[in-house]
Amino acid sequence: MDNVRVRFAPSPTGPLHIGGVRTALYNYLFARQNGGKMILRIEDTDSQRFVPGAEEYINESLAWLGINIDEGVREGGPYGPYKQSERRDIYRKHVKTLMDAGKVYLAFDTPAELEARRSSTPNFQYDASTRLSMRNSLSLPEEEVQRLLDEGAQYVVRFKVEPGRDVEVNDLIRGKVVIKSDILDDKVLYKSADDLPTYHLANIVDDHLMKISHVIRGEEWLPSAPLHVLLYEAFGWTDTMPKFVHLPLLLKPDGKGKLSKRDGDRLGFPVFPLEWHDPKSGDISSGYRESGYLPQAVVNFLALLGWNPGDDTEVMPMEELISKFSFDHCSKAGAKFAFEKGKWFNHMYLQNTDNLTLAQLFRPVLNTNGVDTSILSDEYIASIINLVKGRINFVNDLWDQTRFFFMAPTEYAPKDIKKRWSTETPRIMEELIVLLQSTTDFSSASAEPVVINWITDHGYHMGNVMNAFRLAIVGECKGPHMFDITELLGKDETISRLRAAIGRITPAE
Repeated sequence: MDNVRVRFAPSPTGPLHIGGVRTALYNYLFARQNGGKMILRIEDTDSQRFVPGAEEYINESLAWLGINIDEGVREGGPYGPYKQSERRDIYRKHVKTLMDAGKVYLAFDTPAELEARRSSTPNFQYDASTRLSMRNSLSLPEEEVQRLLDEGAQYVVRFKVEPGRDVEVNDLIRGKVVIKSDILDDKVLYKSADDLPTYHLANIVDDHLMKISHVIRGEEWLPSAPLHVLLYEAFGWTDTMPKFVHLPLLLKPDGKGKLSKRDGDRLGFPVFPLEWHDPKSGDISSGYRESGYLPQAVVNFLALLGWNPGDDTEVMPMEELISKFSFDHCSKAGAKFAFEKGKWFNHMYLQNTDNLTLAQLFRPVLNTNGVDTSILSDEYIASIINLVKGRINFVNDLWDQTRFFFMAPTEYAPKDIKKRWSTETPRIMEELIVLLQSTTDFSSASAEPVVINWITDHGYHMGNVMNAFRLAIVGECKGPHMFDITELLGKDETISRLRAAIGRITPAE
């Protein structure tokens, strides 16, 4: 497909919601598949809702996920500025174009007047049937309009929607959608109070000037599409109108409705890509990165919420997603946010990540838990990870699975003591110490048959002896293969732990 240019256009009003991340991802997959460009445009025209740090958060989130931007505020590009608050002169020019063509009008209604009208008229809509009863340049004498302007009265510019039209929106997922223009209100396109356009005008102008070929956005923006079609007509840009794609909503994991932060708080999963520190309230919201998710897993998980590759394939790295992505396989219905599936994806990607890489990711966790990692090689940590890798969903899970490698137990599981440590156990463990001291090759393959044969030759109970051995070394009767543990700990540490257990554990009666 020639000249594919897509844009992700978030507002810096807070953290990037995971639904917005999926929208950015689908834009990226489509652009890359077609050799196109991915543009990041910051929609900061709502000055009242601007949140410090939100723009930086958006950029960092996309970078972490591997959604690479071709043109944007940071990257630059031939169609900048890419921040709407820096494009005021451009919008003013296009407002004048619509004014000169008679496509818009000035409205001087105050917020109080509008509220009074809404209160007195059920389902009030500012449109062709009501506009002449309001205070605007269509209903007021020309001299009155000029007087208001001279006095500096605040106004908005409204788009004049003509009734009696069937407005067609051609959507690549939903097909042809026809909307009666009678149900559309005269949307505000520009506000004199802050000298900025609203979403509707800014997006149309920017999409046209930035040569956007496809507008890929969430289903919640579908009601705006007919107005945008009319605006393209009003500017005379129908030949360059982008194709529309309205993605299915992300729905609550349970119940009905759109996924919200409250759902994540209630069920214990993040709804933001990165941890967010609210600069106003000080509240901290969890993020996928800080919760231990790999970015590849998050991307794969999100890609399959509303799209499928046409077969049963689930685990697909970015390049495979790019090659297979198609709007033909996007659902019209909303997608349940099956957060437990996200954990599964993370598990699968961890299994496919080499152990040395995981060792680097595990180091901060070890440091947090008081382990001096400066004396540990990546190779040693990787060898430990290799023993427990299949049991984890997150890098953070490694600590619970491996802590005994880094810290000798000082306490022992009472239930295991009761079941596995009898009055005879200390004597048997002393014998085991003597045996291990005489063992020259402490590798798992060599040490295991030596100990097993000793247990058998003495007629000891295999399960009791081996579990007592494990209890002494690990602190409880769980963990990977016993002799893989002792090989990594080494002879001296293994014997030291056996002696400590003999001295600390009170045998069960």
